[in-house]
Amino acid sequence: MWIIRGPGAFASCRYLYASQRPSHRLYSTKSYDPLRILFCGSDEFSIASLKALHAYHLKQPGRIASIDVVCRPGKRVGRGLKKIREVPIKEIASSLSLPIHEIDTFTGWAPPVTANGPINLIIAVSFGLFVPPRILNAASYGGLNVHPSLLPDFRGPAPLHHTLLTGRTTTGVSLQTLHHKSFDHGKVLSQTPAPGFEIPNPDSYTVPELVDLVAPKGAQLLVDGIENGLFVPPVKDAGWRATAGTDELIHAPKIKPEDRHLNWTDRKLLDINRRTRVIGPLWSKALVPETPTDPQTSFKYKRVILTDMEEVEPPKGSDSFAVVPGLPFANAAYPVGPKKSRALYVFTSDGKALRINRMKVEGEQDAEGLRAAIKAHMFGDRSFQSAGADFTPFRNPLS
Repeated sequence: MWIIRGPGAFASCRYLYASQRPSHRLYSTKSYDPLRILFCGSDEFSIASLKALHAYHLKQPGRIASIDVVCRPGKRVGRGLKKIREVPIKEIASSLSLPIHEIDTFTGWAPPVTANGPINLIIAVSFGLFVPPRILNAASYGGLNVHPSLLPDFRGPAPLHHTLLTGRTTTGVSLQTLHHKSFDHGKVLSQTPAPGFEIPNPDSYTVPELVDLVAPKGAQLLVDGIENGLFVPPVKDAGWRATAGTDELIHAPKIKPEDRHLNWTDRKLLDINRRTRVIGPLWSKALVPETPTDPQTSFKYKRVILTDMEEVEPPKGSDSFAVVPGLPFANAAYPVGPKKSRALYVFTSDGKALRINRMKVEGEQDAEGLRAAIKAHMFGDRSFQSAGADFTPFRNPLS
C-alpha cells in the first residue's frame, strides 16, 4: 500500500498515476534508423497525429529525421466552382513548414528522396487513398495506420459514424500495419486496453465531438508506437478485440446518400434520432401532382428533406394515424390553411409522434413544414374528424 503524507501528497499521487503507462506502452524499445516519414492525411483526426509526430520530431530528431506530408488536391466548390476547398491538413502542414505533396492517385508517383535519404516509413491516417505495395515495399519499415476503433470492430472508412449509429457506449483506437491488399486488414500493433474508453453522453454525442475525443488518443498511440519501435520487424500482433470483445463485430462502410433515406416502416424513433444526429437530415419521397391546377393531373414523387423534426405528444384524436407509419397529416380540415395552432405530424414505426417543423421539397427552398406541404399540394382532397378534431392526411405515406 502506498502511504503519501504532506502538502505535496495530491501532486505526488497525480504523478504516480500519470507515470503508470497503459499496457500498449510496455514494450521494450527496439532500435531503428532515423525515420524519414511520408505522412498521408486529410482531416482533423489525422491532423492530431501529424502534430504529435512533429512535436516528437522536434524533441527527438534522432528518432524522426524528417516528415513529408501527402494530401489530396483541393476541390472546386460553390457557384460556378470558383472557390477551392483545401483539405484541412494542408494548412497545418504548411504552418509546421513541412514539405507538402498533393496527389489524387499514387499511379506514376514516387515518394520524394529527402536530404537524409529515401522515405523509410509510410504513415496513413484517415487518408482515403490506398497506399499500393510498390510504395510500401520501397519503405524499409513498411507502413502504419491509426484507426479510430478497436479493430477488427468497425473496420472500414466510417468507424466513428457507425460507432454512434449502433449506440455503442465505449470505443478505442488501434495502431496497425498497412496491409498490401486491403484497407484495415493489417496487423494490430497496439490497441486501447479492454474494454476501451467510455463515450460521454452516447445518446447525444456527435461525430465532431467523437473526433475530438479519439484524435488525441490515436495521436498518442502513434507516438508511443514510434517511440517503442513497434513497426520494426518482426512485428507482434497485440490486438485483443477480435477474440475478447463481447459485442458483435460490425463493418463500417462509407456513408452514402441512401443511408439518409428514411424507411418509415422499419425505423423506430431511436434510430431516426440517431441517424439525424450522426449523418444529418433524413429524406423521403412524397406524392405530388404534376400540374396542381389540373384536377385530372397525373402524379409524381418528389424528394422531401426533413430538416427539422422533434418528438411531441400526438394531437388529440390522431391515434388512428399510428397504424400507418410515415403518413404525414395536419391537425386541420381540408382545404388546409396555415394557422398558428396548426402543424404537420407523422408517426414512427414504434408509434411515436414527430412534428415536422421544417422541410425542403425538391425544387423549393427550405420552409416551415406545413407551409411547404401546402405549397407542394401534398394533401389529399378530404379530411375526417376524430374526437372532435379535424385532420387532413397526405395522399400517400412518405416512401
